[in-house]
Amino acid sequence: MLARRIIPCLDVHGGQVTRGVHFGKAEAGELRNVGDPVELAVRYNEQGADEMVFFDITASAQGRATIVEVIERTADQCFMPLTVGGGIRTVEDMQTMLRAGADKVSINSAALATPDLIRAGAEKFGSQCVVVSIDAKKTGLDKWEVFSHGGRKATGLDAMEWARKAVSLGAGEIVLNSIDADGTKAGFDLVITRRMSEAVEVPVVASGGAGTLEHLAEVLLEGRADAVLAASIFHFGELTVGEVKRFLAQRNIPVRL
Repeated sequence: MLARRIIPCLDVHGGQVTRGVHFGKAEAGELRNVGDPVELAVRYNEQGADEMVFFDITASAQGRATIVEVIERTADQCFMPLTVGGGIRTVEDMQTMLRAGADKVSINSAALATPDLIRAGAEKFGSQCVVVSIDAKKTGLDKWEVFSHGGRKATGLDAMEWARKAVSLGAGEIVLNSIDADGTKAGFDLVITRRMSEAVEVPVVASGGAGTLEHLAEVLLEGRADAVLAASIFHFGELTVGEVKRFLAQRNIPVRL
């Protein structure tokens, strides 16, 4: 059984790390400022994080230089793999991020708009560099729909079908974010996580809902996730990465200590 990965996630808005309770709050000003992204990344690197994810949550062409600088500064000081997402729409955007020091790029709305971007990225950089992030919301009994544009826009796509298509096009990893659970700290959606983990042959990273140590164990055991992404529990000092890993090890979940 492969070691399960613990991945802090930094939502970057205007060069600072922020945190909201639900999706789409940046424009409304409903975000808490958490701090400098590079300082936080260094902290998590020292705590033993397996990877780090940066999401440029209000990405735009004009603001691209900010996240590039953050990646460059972080790559210079940290030695864990870095993933960056938000506003990546072309192969050239991917190349910019990888050159800045990212190991992987995460695409979401752009992959939905242009699925061939997945194939093009995988062919140029390798599947291991291409992560497809899926924002899913429960819309019926045993039904989860994919939403785009930061969870604002329904696509009509079934989450499992889209995940399978993304992998067939070359995605090397899926990040599954539950819109219903995101930021609530009330636990992950274990059902969709398990379904997706069983539906695709690539690693599935669970995101949305981490609030307690037990939640993290549940999504790795019952949800069969390969990795877990968390933000609030780390940013506000409730838990360290080391504490999480020690707890999981006690539950016989393999982690890199």
